[in-house]
Amino acid sequence: MLNSLDAAFVETLESQLPKGTIQPADNRYLEEPRGRYFGQPGFVAKPKSTKEVSIIVAACNQARVGVVPYGGGTGLVGGQVCPDGPVPLILSLERMNAIRNVHAEENVIIAEAGAILQNVQEAAEEKGLLFPLSLASEGSCGIGGNLATNAGGLNVLRYGNTRDLCLGLEAVLPDGQIWNGLTRLRKDNTGYDLRNLLIGSEGSLGVITAAALKLFPRPQNYGTALFTVPSPDAALELLNLSRRVAGNDVSAFELMHRVGLEFLRETLPEVRQPFEDLPEWLVLLDLGVIGSQDCSELLLHIFEDGMERGVVLDGLVAQNATQREQFWAVRERIPQANKRIGSIVSNDVSLPLSEIANFIDEGRRKLEALGNIRLNCFGHLGDGNLHFNVFPAKGKSRDEYADLRQEIQTVVNELVASKGGSFSAEHGVGRLKAETLEIYGDAAKLSAMRAIKASLDPNGIMNPGAVLR
Repeated sequence: MLNSLDAAFVETLESQLPKGTIQPADNRYLEEPRGRYFGQPGFVAKPKSTKEVSIIVAACNQARVGVVPYGGGTGLVGGQVCPDGPVPLILSLERMNAIRNVHAEENVIIAEAGAILQNVQEAAEEKGLLFPLSLASEGSCGIGGNLATNAGGLNVLRYGNTRDLCLGLEAVLPDGQIWNGLTRLRKDNTGYDLRNLLIGSEGSLGVITAAALKLFPRPQNYGTALFTVPSPDAALELLNLSRRVAGNDVSAFELMHRVGLEFLRETLPEVRQPFEDLPEWLVLLDLGVIGSQDCSELLLHIFEDGMERGVVLDGLVAQNATQREQFWAVRERIPQANKRIGSIVSNDVSLPLSEIANFIDEGRRKLEALGNIRLNCFGHLGDGNLHFNVFPAKGKSRDEYADLRQEIQTVVNELVASKGGSFSAEHGVGRLKAETLEIYGDAAKLSAMRAIKASLDPNGIMNPGAVLR
C-alpha cells in the first residue's frame, strides 16, 4: 500500500538534497498533451546527478511514496501523469541534460536522460554523424522518455526503434541502487539483459539516467518524393519495389489518406500541398544515400517502374532542400491538424504488412456502420505502424459521439487482435491502455511482467498505475 506525499516527507527529503531540488509542481507537470489526465497537485524533484536520483528513489521506497518519472511531458498515453490514488512525487530529469561524450571513432554518444532529442541529433551532426531517431516532438522530448517508451518515429524502417539504437544504460532501480550499465560494447552476453528490460518499461521498473546510443554515418545525398497511389495494396507493392531498387537507402515510407490532407487544408492552409486535386492515397518516400549515387535517378527509376506496374498514378521529386522540407511538412503536420479537428478515438496500431490493406478496408466498413464518422488513416507504412484515428463528421463535435467512443475503440482493438497486430505500436501503454493490455495481452507474458515488477519493485513505487494496473 502506497502513502501520499506529505509535508513531513518533503521536509525529510529536502534535508538530504541541495536547496531547490524539491519544488511545488506547477501545471506543466500535471498535464499531458491530449488533456485526458490531470495530475494531483504535489511536488516535483529536479535532481542534477544520478546520485541525487538515487537518494530520492531510495527515500521514496523506504516511505512507500510513489515516483512518477517525467521527461519532456510529450507522451500520449498518460504515462507521465498520475490522476488519482496516493499523491506521488514527480521526478523530472530536465536538469540532467548533458551530452557527456561523443566517441566519434566508435559511433557512440553518451547522453543524460534529460537531454532533448534534437540536441542529441545536433551533437552527432557536429561530428559528421547521424543519430537517426526522429519524432514530431524532437524539440522537446527527452532521451530518457524516448527509451522508456521505446519510441519509434520516422526512420524505424531503416534504423529501428529506440531500443535498437541503445548500447547501454545507467539507471536507478526502485530500491535506490545505481546500475552502472553504460557500456559501449556491441557484444555482451553476461547474463540477463537489464537494458532491454528497462527500455519500454515506461518508468515502471526504474529511472533511466543516461544512455550510450548508436550513431551512424550521415547520408551524403538525400532524396524525397511524393507518389499518389490507388490503394494501400499498391503502396505496399511500391514499398517492395523501392527496396529492390534502393535497398537499405530507403529511410522512410509514409502513407497518407485524403482525409488527412483535407484536415490540413481546413486547419493549416499555410502548409503547401503539391497536388491541387487531393489524391485518395499518398506516399512519401525518403532516401538517404551514403555514397555518391544520385537520389533523383533512384527515385525516377522507382517512379517509372511504379507507373509501369500500375502502383503509381502520379509523382513529384523534391528538387532542392526547401522542397524536401515542404514535402515532409505535409506528413509531419497531420497530427497537428488532427488535434485541431478533435478526434473521437485515436489508435496507434501495428500490423503484419500483408494484413494492412484488409485491415484498413474492414476497419472502415465496420466503423462507418456505427455512425457518420471521418477516418484518417496515416502512418509509417514501412514498419507496419498505422495511426487509425476516428473523427466526427464535418460540422459535428466529438462530444456528440461520447456514447460511441468505447464501441469504436473495441471494434478497432478486436480487428487488430484478429490480424495478429498490436494495439500499441510506438506510444506505449501508460495509463490510457493499461486495461486494454489486460484484455489483449498474452497471459503468460502478463504473468511474467507482474513477476518482474514484484521482484524489482516490491513496494510498487515506480510509476504506479502505468503499464500494469
